[in-house]
Amino acid sequence: MMRPILLLAVLALPLSALASSFAGSSAGSASGASSAGSSSSSDDKVVLDARDDAAAFVATDGAIRSARLEAALLHVRERDATQRQVSDMALAKALLAR
Repeated sequence: MMRPILLLAVLALPLSALASSFAGSSAGSASGASSAGSSSSSDDKVVLDARDDAAAFVATDGAIRSARLEAALLHVRERDATQRQVSDMALAKALLAR
């Protein structure tokens, strides 16, 4: 029962990330705020929201994965091309160090 729910969460993740990204960029330009300022605060939020999930991932040696952690890993890899080759475990540990 848990696997179908997890699968749905992982499949829905790219859609919610896309919608969130679009909403953030629209609101930033509508309010006159710079896109760099609004994106850095949303970057921090994605990473900060995933810190507890990253801790669970590291503590269980990768057995516990969550949608928030997946979103943060994807987000970090999209922002920094050098992070695309780094393992999920190494990125999770880096999220905890922030």
